[in-house]
Amino acid sequence: MPTGLLYLIVVLIWGSSWIGIAYQAGPVPALVSIGYRFLLSSALLMLFCTVSGRPLRFSLRDHGWMLLQGLSLFCLNYLMFYWSAKDLTSGLLAIIFSIMSVMNLANGAIFFGQRIDRRVAIGAVFGLAGLSCVFWPEIAKADASSATLTGLGLSLFGTYCASIGNLVSVKLKTRNIPVIQSNAIGMGYGALAALIISAVAGSTFAVDTRPSYLISLFLLALFASVIGFSCYLTLVQRIGAGRAAYSAVLFPVVALTISTILEGYRWTGLAVLGIVLVLCGNLIVLRRPAVTIRR
Repeated sequence: MPTGLLYLIVVLIWGSSWIGIAYQAGPVPALVSIGYRFLLSSALLMLFCTVSGRPLRFSLRDHGWMLLQGLSLFCLNYLMFYWSAKDLTSGLLAIIFSIMSVMNLANGAIFFGQRIDRRVAIGAVFGLAGLSCVFWPEIAKADASSATLTGLGLSLFGTYCASIGNLVSVKLKTRNIPVIQSNAIGMGYGALAALIISAVAGSTFAVDTRPSYLISLFLLALFASVIGFSCYLTLVQRIGAGRAAYSAVLFPVVALTISTILEGYRWTGLAVLGIVLVLCGNLIVLRRPAVTIRR
């Protein structure tokens, strides 16, 4: 599949998944819902691997890396953001999560010795500036209370967990483990971790039988998890964690567009400026560098 199409699929699926998450609110605790979601996603991928003849037997060391991916990308990342959502607005959370593009650049340099692409760094600055413009009203409302600082710390840690998961995916590629199989097993580990943490915390394993909950749970598991993560981690392995993570900057743009249609979101001049900056950042990040012909 072309890289541009993979990027578009990730942005559209994850940018629209916020609507599905909203329908998950109810009697089922958030972390339990996360466990249900990734358990279902893992089962779907396992079934696909079995039907298509993809091998699922790997070494103990490979399972160790997939366990790390499951904990960081499919469990702790989500847990930290669900907790921080109690103290921070969605706008602030979107901006904090977009910092993953910068974290991926730094972690790639630290752990893999990768050179930081100047174009990606410049694009990240444009994207963060754009998101700040879009969500400035929410930023202005934030105070320096202990709850806000706690939420900030949790969400930053969650973003860093996601960044570590991205780099683990790069490591899995060097071990010749395909994305589909690593996701199938990694999501299973993430789901089990979420359910174990829920049990230790005393959460109730309720089942919400409302159609809105069950349908949104299935759609999140299939599209946001199975298809979304498969496309995204393929991008990470193909174009690098730094460039792939920049797609996170566009998620709020899609979410705001859907909110305009379904929830009556009102655009401001500052928001329009922010969107322009975000799009400019994407062009900088994704355009191919000029090829110099030596004579």
